[in-house]
Amino acid sequence: MTGEAEFARRTEPFRKELLAHCYRMLAAVDEAEDVVQETYLRAWRSYSTFEGRSSIRVWLYRIATNACLTALEQRGRRALPSGLGAPATDLTPGSAPAGVAFVEPLADSLVSSSTDPATIVTTRESLRLALIAALQYLPAKQRAVLILREVLAFPAAEVATMLDTSVAAVKSTLQRARARLDETAPSRGEILEPTDPEAQALLAEYITGFENADTAALERALRADAAIEMVGTTAWFNGRVMCLRLLAGAVGSPGDWRMMPITANGQPAVGAYFRTSSDSYEPYGVAVLTPTPTGLTHIHVFSIPSLVTHFGLPASLPVD
Repeated sequence: MTGEAEFARRTEPFRKELLAHCYRMLAAVDEAEDVVQETYLRAWRSYSTFEGRSSIRVWLYRIATNACLTALEQRGRRALPSGLGAPATDLTPGSAPAGVAFVEPLADSLVSSSTDPATIVTTRESLRLALIAALQYLPAKQRAVLILREVLAFPAAEVATMLDTSVAAVKSTLQRARARLDETAPSRGEILEPTDPEAQALLAEYITGFENADTAALERALRADAAIEMVGTTAWFNGRVMCLRLLAGAVGSPGDWRMMPITANGQPAVGAYFRTSSDSYEPYGVAVLTPTPTGLTHIHVFSIPSLVTHFGLPASLPVD
């Protein structure tokens, strides 16, 4: 077996989990993919000097984490609209603020290949949009330590080696990161898995509401304290009444919308298409839903048409 073939055999099994790790750090899919590519390039270049003092997995995570930290030196945090200001009091579209970058959605298929139910659930929980946004409030080093220790369960000694620091420093940094995350992170326990029947029912109500212009279905789906965030702008809307005002103006007429179910960030989601001619639905973007036993608590709308193809959906749909 050649060195290149041996390198691929030993390192390729970790590619998807490394992408998930870099996404947690960076909150951007393209940036995470670039860092993973850089990680494998650096690893290949130094593979002949790898002495096996740690596992291949630990070695790759060390390279990837430090590449993420370098990337984060060049920019500020990514955000969701609710992290930029108060909810809107009218339906005036929010502007896209100069210099602000936003959290991006992640297709589950890019980071998940496990068939173990417990692993799938753990991965989904650590990739939910609100948690990814909350992680961005942490300084980069705190973010790295918390992810490596709390999400990936690396021992403190291994994390210290990865980050060229001491075990005591890792423990201190983790304590500060936990305290900060408690201030910004949402409650995790009540969010339903996308495969849960209740979550599927809420997704169906959302799709019905748009495809049939049925605002009653949307009202049934929304919790009283639901919020809609128009990611890419400063606009977000809080409370079922305000959300329904927004949605009533968006649904149009029956047949104006087509919704394709997908999963993103461990949550049910849709690829949205809008009818623009007699024979075509063109992509609008992606909406990520947060289902709970009492209804949808959040809808994050990413009005970026190109996103649908990132989720493996067609670039357009024919009118039936």
